[in-house]
Amino acid sequence: MEKETYQTSLDEIMEKVGSQSTGLTGQEAGSRLEKNGYNQLKEAPKKSTMALFLETFKDAMVIVLLVVAVVQMLMGAYVESLVIFIVLMMNSVVSVIQTKKAEGSLDALKSLSAPDANVIRDGKETVILAKELVVGDVVILEAGDYVPADGRLLEAGSLKIDEGMLTGESVPVEKNLEVISGSVPIGDRTNMVFSGTIVTYGRGLFIVTATGNDTEIGQVAGLLESTSEQKTPLQRGLDLFSKKLSLWILVLSIVILAVQVARIFISGGSTDLTTDILNAFMFAVAVAVAAIPEALQSIVTIVLSLGTKRMANQHAIIRHLPAVETLGSTSVVCTDKTGTLTQNKMTVVDHYLPSSGAETISEDPSTWTKEIKRIMEISLLANDAAITEDGEKIGDPTEIAFLDYSEKLNSPYRETRQKYPRLQELPFDSDRKLMSTLHEIDGEFLMMTKGGPDVLLGRSSKVLIDGEVVPLTKELLATIQEKNEGFSKRALRVLAFAYKPVSENRVLSLEDENELIFVGLMAMIDPPREQVKDAVRDAKSAGIKTVMITGDHKTTAVAIAREIGISEDGHMALTGTELDALTEEELKRDLEKITVYARVSPENKIRIVRAWQDKGNIAAMTGDGVNDAPALKQADIGIAMGTGTDVAKDASAMILTDDNFASIISAVKVGRNVFDNIKKAIAYLFSGNLGAIIAILFALVVGWANPFTALQLLFINLVNDSLPAIALGMEKEEPTIMNRKPRDPNEGIFSGDTLTSVIYRGSLIGIAVIIAQYIGMQTSPEMGVAMAFSTLIWSRTLQTFPARSNSQSAIKAGFFSNRMVILAVSLCAVLYTVTLIPGLRSVFSIPATFGLTQIGISVGLALAAIVLMEVTKLILKKK
Repeated sequence: MEKETYQTSLDEIMEKVGSQSTGLTGQEAGSRLEKNGYNQLKEAPKKSTMALFLETFKDAMVIVLLVVAVVQMLMGAYVESLVIFIVLMMNSVVSVIQTKKAEGSLDALKSLSAPDANVIRDGKETVILAKELVVGDVVILEAGDYVPADGRLLEAGSLKIDEGMLTGESVPVEKNLEVISGSVPIGDRTNMVFSGTIVTYGRGLFIVTATGNDTEIGQVAGLLESTSEQKTPLQRGLDLFSKKLSLWILVLSIVILAVQVARIFISGGSTDLTTDILNAFMFAVAVAVAAIPEALQSIVTIVLSLGTKRMANQHAIIRHLPAVETLGSTSVVCTDKTGTLTQNKMTVVDHYLPSSGAETISEDPSTWTKEIKRIMEISLLANDAAITEDGEKIGDPTEIAFLDYSEKLNSPYRETRQKYPRLQELPFDSDRKLMSTLHEIDGEFLMMTKGGPDVLLGRSSKVLIDGEVVPLTKELLATIQEKNEGFSKRALRVLAFAYKPVSENRVLSLEDENELIFVGLMAMIDPPREQVKDAVRDAKSAGIKTVMITGDHKTTAVAIAREIGISEDGHMALTGTELDALTEEELKRDLEKITVYARVSPENKIRIVRAWQDKGNIAAMTGDGVNDAPALKQADIGIAMGTGTDVAKDASAMILTDDNFASIISAVKVGRNVFDNIKKAIAYLFSGNLGAIIAILFALVVGWANPFTALQLLFINLVNDSLPAIALGMEKEEPTIMNRKPRDPNEGIFSGDTLTSVIYRGSLIGIAVIIAQYIGMQTSPEMGVAMAFSTLIWSRTLQTFPARSNSQSAIKAGFFSNRMVILAVSLCAVLYTVTLIPGLRSVFSIPATFGLTQIGISVGLALAAIVLMEVTKLILKKK
């Protein structure tokens, strides 16, 4: 098996890439650039706007409506056809706009590339465009530089690189030149540098081993292109329902047409067969118009939009509307650790002084002992970090933690530095793992040293206890080492502090870092956010499993997971390497028990998300780095952090403005309520449509005239019904909404008692309309049509009240708790009166003799149907 670049010696690397430490010649670089192309990300061609537009017409219900519109146009019903075409066009335009907005992930990835690169060409330093780099180039790195390509280090002078965008770690990685044996994740490849990462400290020299799509960031781009966005449960449900409904409408319309044509030929009563057949055809078309809720897509979009506004109040910005409903169906949240569950800043949480143990340090510096004062001085003086006047924190996160700690204890770090200015220094070096600075304190020159506990203790011979310098005995050393191990078991990052008197202000040497006086230890961690523990508990009670996926070390991840309640006894934690060793069957077997994944790769994250999806779960994934983007796109709902990379945001469906896990759970509550309200709106629409179909079929069977014109049905479906349906989308959530399990993603739109409710309410509306038509026909067939239309519109409008809940009456739900329902019903009443205006009566087929008596009968029949709906609901609840 071929060795990876980080496992190979430098001599082998040089031979493999055909280069040397003095770099390439300009001629050779030009030849390689021509052969292999630019050092930039390539992407697959995107679909054109026209292609996206045409795709929106693939929906089964849309196709049926198109056929209906074309037929009506051929029959001369131009107004009805125009209305349908306008609705379909509006839905398509909105869909295309949303899709185009989502096409930004790869563009954001490209923006991470460094603009320039400092290389050695023809034996001289020169600056070139980063896209002109080729494999074999030797690149110089300085603090603040973006790494322009992947490569193997040739030199590393105290080099630290922030690789958080690839690994998710909050602490920069210390680099070295040692060959690494065995397979390790990106975060542990300390002899490598990666495109798009940032140099935070020191300098280095590396030879380019990969450019463009062959880099680690290029692999992420490839995963992004190969990962398909998931349809939401609502989209899948509506797609399936559309196909079934369209098929039934087609069959029903054909049967109706066949029955009527058969009657015409059997009766033989009319000499104008063409007119009779056309009338029969229009009757069948009317059934299709009555059955299809033309405004359904628009209403769902509007209800989802209302949900986005409510979620924005929960610090959740929705980028793709369907994500609102998906979040409410989520059954597992795969969350990043750094910045989501934790605060994304190193914080001093504990300390140890041999004299006092781990007593809390007072916030009154005047009460500090000599040991406390000394350890605080060392932490601030042997420290290169700084905080600007604007509050911007510059430097290593570990060193910034000491500044924050001092400020928290009312000891301004600037005062200490001004009082004891730096005279000499020995900069931090990754080999010796120490940093020392010289200062004059109380008339004495002291060298302040901080570093790794093991290294610093090995160089210490004395210890400061109770203000006195005493020998560091074996017993004391064992106690200190035991304390350090205790910190490590808690996954804390530990630094040790020591000092040493120096005779004069002179240049320090490495030999000075011996015979040190040990002072104490400070322990840090990126602590959990406030509210996260409660949020994890709330998620559990709502049937939502929380899984931590992080690039951090396993020990640290497990410690945080246990503290906030994600990991419990019996749960498992895996590294990316351990995950790779599992077969699909083994992963499927252990999936429910694995609550922590550490040191993972982008491929690992996608595999984890897919494993949960394969088990029928709706998976949410959080992240902020470039490495998270493919999994964010693969998840049913990707959730990016507001402070994250543009790449992560563009690949996600939702952005958390406060980066807080607790906000996800708050948004889940809103999402569940949105889905409930969408189901209420859909049930409302189909109850009314079913009532119309029942009346049409009854008229067909008994030989009455068609009770509605196509324009009347379009007016009800598109204008009248839209307002109440939208109002139902504003219903408040049920009190027990977060105490129920997430809904099954395979659950249909009419699951539970929704279908029963639709059939019952639709039947009552249909009966009321049939009675109204019969009463009207005693005057004339035209009056029968007008009465049917009037009763249908009133029945569907007043049905809004029982549609608010399947379990509670309108009064119990709070008659005025949703004032939009009152407003919507009132506006529908106004719209109905518009159809009675003399100039418009003929358009809506309402005769001039239709008056208050007929309106009163229609309203009375509608009210009777509504009362029966509510009474039945109360009876069923008592049972």
